[in-house]
This record gives sequence, structure tokens and C-alpha cells, in this order.
Amino acid sequence: MKITHKDNYSILKPEKEDIAEFVKYLTKNHSDFKKDNVVIDIIEYDALSQQELLLFLEMSNMHRSQKRSFVIVNDSLNLEGIPEELILAPTLLEAGDIIGMEELERELGF
Repeated sequence: MKITHKDNYSILKPEKEDIAEFVKYLTKNHSDFKKDNVVIDIIEYDALSQQELLLFLEMSNMHRSQKRSFVIVNDSLNLEGIPEELILAPTLLEAGDIIGMEELERELGF
């Protein structure tokens, strides 16, 4: 996994193509980034299935329950049928904007 740290979030990018293995790795090593807002950079996975995306649901719920953002970057999926607990953005820039907005909401008590 490649990690890039930004001002208020970390970008996590898989180094292998198997999404299921990446999710297992994230789950096992969640303590390494549990205090960070997280962007999952899977923009290069243009053949990602909805089932593969749903593998991130438990991790997203766990992370967001700790008052931290969890945004997945991918632009190849149809958003229809994707649970609202999964936050998707089509670009890294938009993912950063989402995290900024969520931080403001948390500061304001929403």
C-alpha cells in the first residue's frame, strides 16, 4: 500500500490489483490510520464491480463511527444502488473537498 499524507487526510492506494486483499489489509492494519481522514485511491480500477466496492462498507462504517472521513475515489461506477454510507468521489481533488466539508460539519456539531 502506498500512503500519501496531505494536510488533513491521508491517501491510501493499493499496490496490487486484488481489491479484496487490499480491504483485508486495511482491516488488519486499521490502527495505523484510524486517527486520519482517509481517501482510498482506486481511480485506476476502471473495471471495479459494485460487489468489490461493497467490500469497503464495513471499513467505511467503522472509520466514520470514529468521526473520521472515509472517501473512495473511483469514476467508473454507477452510483445507483450504492449505500449512502459509502462516500465516492470521481477525483482526488473532489475527495479532498468532501473531507474539508465534513470537517467543517463536525466542527459545527452536525
